[in-house]
Amino acid sequence: MPNCVKSIILIGNAISLHNAKERGLAPLTGKRELEAPRRRRRRLGRTAYRTAVALSLIIVLLYCGFKLFFRTPEQKPVPPAPAADLRTDNPDTSDVDESKATPQPLVRKDQYYTFLLAASDDGNGNADTIMVVSYDVKNQTVGVVSIPRDTMVDTERRTPKINAAYGGGVCVLAGEVSHLVGFPIDYYITVDMKAFVALVDQVGGIDFPVPIDMDYDDPLQDLSIHYKAGTQPLTGQQALEVARFRKNNDGSGYPDSDISRIATQQKILTTLAKKVLSWSSITKINRFIEIFADYVETDLSVSDMGWFASQALKLDTAGGVSFATLPGDGSVTYRGVSWCYQLYPEQSLEILNRLVNPYTTDLTPDTVHIIQS
Repeated sequence: MPNCVKSIILIGNAISLHNAKERGLAPLTGKRELEAPRRRRRRLGRTAYRTAVALSLIIVLLYCGFKLFFRTPEQKPVPPAPAADLRTDNPDTSDVDESKATPQPLVRKDQYYTFLLAASDDGNGNADTIMVVSYDVKNQTVGVVSIPRDTMVDTERRTPKINAAYGGGVCVLAGEVSHLVGFPIDYYITVDMKAFVALVDQVGGIDFPVPIDMDYDDPLQDLSIHYKAGTQPLTGQQALEVARFRKNNDGSGYPDSDISRIATQQKILTTLAKKVLSWSSITKINRFIEIFADYVETDLSVSDMGWFASQALKLDTAGGVSFATLPGDGSVTYRGVSWCYQLYPEQSLEILNRLVNPYTTDLTPDTVHIIQS
Protein backbone atom coordinates (compact mmCIF):
# COMPACT_ATOMS: atom_id res chain seq x y z
CA MET A 1 0.00 0.00 0.00
CA PRO A 2 1.47 3.45 -0.93
CA ASN A 3 2.71 5.53 2.00
CA CYS A 4 0.40 8.44 1.14
CA VAL A 5 -2.66 6.15 1.28
CA LYS A 6 -1.53 4.78 4.65
CA SER A 7 -1.19 8.34 5.94
CA ILE A 8 -4.73 9.22 4.85
CA ILE A 9 -6.09 6.09 6.60
CA LEU A 10 -4.25 6.92 9.84
CA ILE A 11 -5.56 10.48 9.79
CA GLY A 12 -9.07 9.19 9.11
CA ASN A 13 -8.82 6.80 12.08
CA ALA A 14 -7.67 9.64 14.31
CA ILE A 15 -10.65 11.75 13.26
CA SER A 16 -13.07 8.87 13.89
CA LEU A 17 -11.64 8.16 17.36
CA HIS A 18 -11.78 11.82 18.30
CA ASN A 19 -15.41 12.14 17.16
CA ALA A 20 -16.34 8.99 19.06
CA LYS A 21 -14.90 10.40 22.26
CA GLU A 22 -16.80 13.63 21.74
CA ARG A 23 -20.10 11.72 21.39
CA GLY A 24 -19.39 9.62 24.48
CA LEU A 25 -18.95 6.42 22.45
CA ALA A 26 -15.40 5.96 23.69
CA PRO A 27 -14.18 6.15 27.30
CA LEU A 28 -13.00 9.57 28.47
CA THR A 29 -10.12 9.69 30.88
CA GLY A 30 -10.16 11.90 34.02
CA LYS A 31 -13.09 13.42 35.84
CA ARG A 32 -15.90 15.13 34.03
CA GLU A 33 -15.29 18.86 34.25
CA LEU A 34 -18.34 21.06 34.10
CA GLU A 35 -16.88 24.42 34.89
CA ALA A 36 -17.26 27.03 32.12
CA PRO A 37 -13.54 27.83 31.84
CA ARG A 38 -12.73 24.16 31.42
CA ARG A 39 -15.44 23.78 28.76
CA ARG A 40 -14.06 26.77 26.85
CA ARG A 41 -10.56 25.33 26.94
CA ARG A 42 -11.91 22.01 25.69
CA ARG A 43 -13.71 23.73 22.81
CA LEU A 44 -10.52 25.57 21.87
CA GLY A 45 -8.61 22.31 22.11
CA ARG A 46 -11.11 20.57 19.85
CA THR A 47 -10.88 23.39 17.32
CA ALA A 48 -7.09 23.30 17.32
CA TYR A 49 -7.12 19.51 17.01
CA ARG A 50 -9.53 19.54 14.10
CA THR A 51 -7.54 22.30 12.38
CA ALA A 52 -4.31 20.32 12.75
CA VAL A 53 -5.99 17.19 11.40
CA ALA A 54 -7.43 19.10 8.44
CA LEU A 55 -4.06 20.66 7.59
CA SER A 56 -2.37 17.28 7.84
CA LEU A 57 -4.92 15.78 5.50
CA ILE A 58 -4.47 18.61 2.98
CA ILE A 59 -0.69 18.21 3.06
CA VAL A 60 -0.96 14.45 2.52
CA LEU A 61 -3.44 14.89 -0.34
CA LEU A 62 -1.21 17.48 -2.03
CA TYR A 63 1.78 15.19 -1.63
CA CYS A 64 -0.13 12.26 -3.11
CA GLY A 65 -1.32 14.41 -6.00
CA PHE A 66 2.23 15.54 -6.68
CA LYS A 67 3.52 11.96 -6.64
CA LEU A 68 0.74 10.77 -8.96
CA PHE A 69 0.98 13.65 -11.44
CA PHE A 70 4.72 14.34 -11.54
CA ARG A 71 6.07 10.88 -12.16
CA THR A 72 9.73 10.08 -12.70
CA PRO A 73 10.48 10.67 -16.41
CA GLU A 74 11.58 7.79 -18.61
CA GLN A 75 15.06 7.26 -20.00
CA LYS A 76 15.77 6.24 -23.59
CA PRO A 77 16.66 2.54 -23.91
CA VAL A 78 20.26 1.51 -24.39
CA PRO A 79 20.97 0.76 -28.08
CA PRO A 80 21.67 -2.91 -28.78
CA ALA A 81 25.32 -3.91 -28.69
CA PRO A 82 26.86 -5.01 -32.01
CA ALA A 83 27.17 -8.73 -32.48
CA ALA A 84 30.52 -10.15 -31.46
CA ASP A 85 32.88 -11.05 -34.30
CA LEU A 86 34.72 -14.23 -33.36
CA ARG A 87 36.17 -14.90 -36.81
CA THR A 88 39.85 -15.77 -36.98
CA ASP A 89 42.31 -16.87 -39.61
CA ASN A 90 43.18 -19.81 -37.39
CA PRO A 91 40.58 -22.58 -37.81
CA ASP A 92 41.30 -23.69 -34.26
CA THR A 93 39.12 -21.33 -32.16
CA SER A 94 39.48 -23.22 -28.93
CA ASP A 95 41.77 -20.54 -27.50
CA VAL A 96 39.46 -17.61 -28.29
CA ASP A 97 38.51 -15.66 -25.16
CA GLU A 98 34.78 -15.10 -25.79
CA SER A 99 34.42 -12.93 -22.68
CA LYS A 100 36.74 -10.37 -24.31
CA ALA A 101 35.25 -10.72 -27.79
CA THR A 102 31.65 -10.23 -26.61
CA PRO A 103 30.81 -6.57 -25.85
CA GLN A 104 29.60 -5.99 -22.31
CA PRO A 105 26.02 -4.66 -22.16
CA LEU A 106 25.71 -0.96 -21.38
CA VAL A 107 23.78 -0.02 -18.25
CA ARG A 108 22.24 3.39 -17.66
CA LYS A 109 22.78 5.26 -14.42
CA ASP A 110 19.62 5.58 -12.34
CA GLN A 111 17.87 8.98 -12.66
CA TYR A 112 20.61 10.29 -14.95
CA TYR A 113 19.11 12.16 -17.91
CA THR A 114 20.51 13.63 -21.11
CA PHE A 115 19.17 16.59 -23.06
CA LEU A 116 19.88 18.37 -26.32
CA LEU A 117 19.69 22.15 -26.00
CA ALA A 118 19.66 23.92 -29.37
CA ALA A 119 18.98 27.42 -30.62
CA SER A 120 19.26 29.42 -33.83
CA ASP A 121 19.65 33.18 -33.90
CA ASP A 122 19.96 34.10 -37.58
CA GLY A 123 17.00 32.39 -39.23
CA ASN A 124 19.09 30.45 -41.78
CA GLY A 125 17.86 27.06 -40.61
CA ASN A 126 21.14 26.07 -38.95
CA ALA A 127 21.69 25.63 -35.24
CA ASP A 128 23.77 28.41 -33.74
CA THR A 129 24.04 26.83 -30.28
CA ILE A 130 24.29 23.08 -29.64
CA MET A 131 24.71 21.76 -26.12
CA VAL A 132 24.46 18.29 -24.60
CA VAL A 133 23.23 18.56 -21.01
CA SER A 134 23.21 15.86 -18.36
CA TYR A 135 21.25 15.99 -15.10
CA ASP A 136 22.25 13.54 -12.39
CA VAL A 137 19.22 13.87 -10.14
CA LYS A 138 20.52 11.65 -7.34
CA ASN A 139 23.79 13.55 -7.00
CA GLN A 140 22.30 16.93 -8.01
CA THR A 141 24.92 17.73 -10.64
CA VAL A 142 24.54 19.13 -14.14
CA GLY A 143 27.07 18.78 -16.94
CA VAL A 144 26.94 20.96 -20.05
CA VAL A 145 29.07 20.17 -23.10
CA SER A 146 29.00 22.59 -26.01
CA ILE A 147 29.47 21.18 -29.50
CA PRO A 148 30.93 23.83 -31.84
CA ARG A 149 28.47 24.42 -34.64
CA ASP A 150 30.99 23.66 -37.41
CA THR A 151 31.91 20.25 -35.95
CA MET A 152 32.31 17.87 -38.88
CA VAL A 153 30.22 14.72 -38.88
CA ASP A 154 29.82 11.66 -41.07
CA THR A 155 26.71 12.49 -43.08
CA GLU A 156 25.37 12.31 -46.62
CA ARG A 157 24.49 16.00 -46.56
CA ARG A 158 26.42 18.33 -48.83
CA THR A 159 27.48 20.32 -45.76
CA PRO A 160 29.23 17.97 -43.31
CA LYS A 161 28.81 20.33 -40.34
CA ILE A 162 26.60 19.32 -37.45
CA ASN A 163 24.70 22.61 -37.31
CA ALA A 164 23.25 21.95 -40.79
CA ALA A 165 21.30 18.97 -39.38
CA TYR A 166 18.92 21.44 -37.74
CA GLY A 167 17.51 22.26 -41.17
CA GLY A 168 15.92 18.80 -41.17
CA GLY A 169 14.29 19.37 -37.80
CA VAL A 170 15.31 18.99 -34.19
CA CYS A 171 14.87 15.21 -34.29
CA VAL A 172 17.43 14.97 -37.10
CA LEU A 173 19.83 17.11 -35.09
CA ALA A 174 19.23 15.02 -31.96
CA GLY A 175 19.99 11.87 -33.96
CA GLU A 176 23.28 13.22 -35.27
CA VAL A 177 24.32 14.49 -31.84
CA SER A 178 23.48 11.11 -30.31
CA HIS A 179 25.52 9.34 -32.99
CA LEU A 180 28.47 11.67 -32.40
CA VAL A 181 28.59 11.36 -28.60
CA GLY A 182 27.72 7.66 -28.47
CA PHE A 183 24.65 7.63 -26.25
CA PRO A 184 20.91 8.33 -26.59
CA ILE A 185 19.49 11.80 -26.01
CA ASP A 186 16.49 11.50 -23.70
CA TYR A 187 14.84 14.84 -24.42
CA TYR A 188 15.35 17.85 -26.67
CA ILE A 189 14.76 21.53 -25.95
CA THR A 190 14.94 24.16 -28.69
CA VAL A 191 14.84 27.77 -27.59
CA ASP A 192 13.57 30.80 -29.49
CA MET A 193 15.80 33.79 -28.76
CA LYS A 194 12.69 35.65 -27.59
CA ALA A 195 12.48 33.19 -24.69
CA PHE A 196 15.99 34.13 -23.60
CA VAL A 197 15.17 37.84 -23.69
CA ALA A 198 11.90 37.36 -21.81
CA LEU A 199 13.50 35.16 -19.15
CA VAL A 200 16.33 37.61 -18.43
CA ASP A 201 13.86 40.48 -18.19
CA GLN A 202 11.57 38.47 -15.91
CA VAL A 203 14.32 38.05 -13.31
CA GLY A 204 15.19 41.75 -13.48
CA GLY A 205 18.22 41.46 -15.75
CA ILE A 206 21.67 40.11 -14.93
CA ASP A 207 24.98 41.61 -13.88
CA PHE A 208 27.53 40.20 -16.30
CA PRO A 209 31.27 40.73 -16.95
CA VAL A 210 31.47 41.52 -20.66
CA PRO A 211 34.80 39.90 -21.65
CA ILE A 212 36.01 42.31 -24.37
CA ASP A 213 35.11 45.58 -26.05
CA MET A 214 32.33 44.92 -28.57
CA ASP A 215 31.73 47.18 -31.57
CA TYR A 216 29.69 45.56 -34.33
CA ASP A 217 26.87 46.59 -36.69
CA ASP A 218 24.88 44.48 -39.15
CA PRO A 219 22.11 46.50 -40.88
CA LEU A 220 20.74 43.39 -42.61
CA GLN A 221 19.91 41.83 -39.22
CA ASP A 222 19.14 45.21 -37.59
CA LEU A 223 21.88 44.31 -35.13
CA SER A 224 24.08 46.77 -33.24
CA ILE A 225 26.38 45.55 -30.48
CA HIS A 226 28.34 48.19 -28.58
CA TYR A 227 29.70 47.40 -25.10
CA LYS A 228 32.84 48.10 -23.13
CA ALA A 229 34.60 45.27 -21.29
CA GLY A 230 33.68 44.97 -17.63
CA THR A 231 30.82 43.98 -15.35
CA GLN A 232 27.57 45.80 -16.07
CA PRO A 233 23.79 45.27 -15.76
CA LEU A 234 22.21 43.78 -18.88
CA THR A 235 18.59 43.60 -19.95
CA GLY A 236 17.35 40.59 -21.89
CA GLN A 237 18.05 42.20 -25.28
CA GLN A 238 21.49 43.36 -24.18
CA ALA A 239 22.38 39.90 -22.84
CA LEU A 240 21.33 38.39 -26.18
CA GLU A 241 23.53 40.86 -28.08
CA VAL A 242 26.55 39.97 -25.93
CA ALA A 243 25.83 36.27 -26.46
CA ARG A 244 25.59 36.72 -30.26
CA PHE A 245 28.77 38.77 -30.66
CA ARG A 246 31.45 37.21 -32.90
CA LYS A 247 33.74 40.00 -34.12
CA ASN A 248 34.08 43.78 -34.37
CA ASN A 249 33.56 45.88 -37.46
CA ASP A 250 37.34 46.01 -38.01
CA GLY A 251 37.69 42.22 -37.83
CA SER A 252 39.11 42.08 -34.33
CA GLY A 253 37.36 40.30 -31.48
CA TYR A 254 37.74 37.01 -29.66
CA PRO A 255 41.23 35.53 -30.05
CA ASP A 256 39.87 32.07 -30.89
CA SER A 257 36.59 33.05 -32.55
CA ASP A 258 33.66 30.73 -31.91
CA ILE A 259 35.21 28.93 -28.91
CA SER A 260 35.44 32.11 -26.82
CA ARG A 261 31.93 33.02 -27.93
CA ILE A 262 30.69 29.66 -26.63
CA ALA A 263 32.46 30.32 -23.30
CA THR A 264 30.63 33.67 -23.02
CA GLN A 265 27.30 31.97 -23.73
CA GLN A 266 28.01 29.36 -21.05
CA LYS A 267 28.78 32.06 -18.47
CA ILE A 268 25.60 33.95 -19.34
CA LEU A 269 23.54 30.78 -18.93
CA THR A 270 25.15 30.09 -15.55
CA THR A 271 24.43 33.62 -14.35
CA LEU A 272 20.84 33.37 -15.55
CA ALA A 273 20.31 29.93 -13.98
CA LYS A 274 21.42 31.22 -10.59
CA LYS A 275 18.75 33.92 -10.68
CA VAL A 276 16.01 31.67 -12.02
CA LEU A 277 16.63 29.04 -9.33
CA SER A 278 16.97 31.55 -6.48
CA TRP A 279 14.30 31.78 -3.79
CA SER A 280 13.46 35.32 -4.91
CA SER A 281 12.22 33.88 -8.23
CA ILE A 282 9.87 31.26 -6.76
CA THR A 283 6.90 33.64 -6.98
CA LYS A 284 7.52 34.02 -10.73
CA ILE A 285 7.16 30.33 -11.52
CA ASN A 286 3.87 30.83 -13.39
CA ARG A 287 5.48 33.40 -15.68
CA PHE A 288 8.45 31.10 -16.30
CA ILE A 289 6.02 28.38 -17.37
CA GLU A 290 4.26 30.80 -19.74
CA ILE A 291 7.57 31.81 -21.33
CA PHE A 292 8.52 28.16 -21.69
CA ALA A 293 5.18 27.33 -23.33
CA ASP A 294 5.32 30.29 -25.74
CA TYR A 295 8.89 30.09 -26.98
CA VAL A 296 10.29 26.61 -26.32
CA GLU A 297 9.80 23.44 -28.38
CA THR A 298 10.40 20.22 -26.47
CA ASP A 299 9.32 16.61 -26.18
CA LEU A 300 9.13 16.92 -22.39
CA SER A 301 5.60 16.38 -21.10
CA VAL A 302 4.00 18.68 -18.51
CA SER A 303 4.55 15.95 -15.94
CA ASP A 304 8.21 15.66 -16.95
CA MET A 305 8.75 19.41 -16.68
CA GLY A 306 7.06 19.53 -13.28
CA TRP A 307 9.20 16.70 -11.97
CA PHE A 308 12.46 18.15 -13.23
CA ALA A 309 11.53 21.61 -11.92
CA SER A 310 10.84 20.21 -8.44
CA GLN A 311 14.20 18.43 -8.42
CA ALA A 312 16.13 21.43 -9.78
CA LEU A 313 15.16 23.50 -6.73
CA LYS A 314 17.69 21.39 -4.79
CA LEU A 315 20.51 22.15 -7.23
CA ASP A 316 23.49 24.20 -6.06
CA THR A 317 24.24 26.31 -9.11
CA ALA A 318 27.50 27.52 -7.56
CA GLY A 319 29.14 24.09 -7.44
CA GLY A 320 26.75 21.65 -9.08
CA VAL A 321 26.99 22.86 -12.69
CA SER A 322 30.04 22.20 -14.91
CA PHE A 323 30.68 23.46 -18.45
CA ALA A 324 33.09 22.38 -21.18
CA THR A 325 33.47 22.72 -24.94
CA LEU A 326 34.64 19.88 -27.15
CA PRO A 327 38.14 20.89 -28.33
CA GLY A 328 39.34 20.71 -31.91
CA ASP A 329 40.75 22.45 -34.97
CA GLY A 330 38.37 24.79 -36.81
CA SER A 331 40.51 25.31 -39.92
CA VAL A 332 40.04 21.87 -41.51
CA THR A 333 38.74 21.33 -45.06
CA TYR A 334 36.59 18.21 -45.35
CA ARG A 335 34.89 16.91 -48.51
CA GLY A 336 35.59 20.23 -50.19
CA VAL A 337 33.99 22.28 -47.39
CA SER A 338 36.35 24.69 -45.63
CA TRP A 339 36.42 25.80 -42.00
CA CYS A 340 35.16 22.54 -40.57
CA TYR A 341 35.81 21.88 -36.88
CA GLN A 342 37.63 18.58 -36.40
CA LEU A 343 37.36 17.31 -32.83
CA TYR A 344 40.38 16.09 -30.92
CA PRO A 345 39.32 12.49 -30.14
CA GLU A 346 41.09 11.82 -26.85
CA GLN A 347 40.34 15.18 -25.22
CA SER A 348 36.72 15.10 -26.42
CA LEU A 349 36.19 11.58 -25.10
CA GLU A 350 37.54 12.59 -21.68
CA ILE A 351 35.08 15.50 -21.48
CA LEU A 352 32.13 13.37 -22.54
CA ASN A 353 32.95 10.73 -19.93
CA ARG A 354 33.45 13.31 -17.19
CA LEU A 355 30.38 15.46 -17.75
CA VAL A 356 27.60 13.76 -19.72
CA ASN A 357 28.14 9.98 -19.95
CA PRO A 358 24.85 8.31 -18.85
CA TYR A 359 26.38 4.83 -18.58
CA THR A 360 27.92 3.09 -15.59
CA THR A 361 31.01 2.33 -17.71
CA ASP A 362 33.18 4.73 -19.72
CA LEU A 363 32.55 5.58 -23.33
CA THR A 364 35.29 4.26 -25.61
CA PRO A 365 36.67 5.32 -29.01
CA ASP A 366 34.44 2.63 -30.53
CA THR A 367 31.34 4.05 -28.79
CA VAL A 368 31.62 7.63 -30.06
CA HIS A 369 31.82 8.62 -33.74
CA ILE A 370 34.44 11.34 -33.98
CA ILE A 371 35.68 11.45 -37.57
CA GLN A 372 39.00 12.69 -38.89
CA SER A 373 39.75 14.19 -42.30
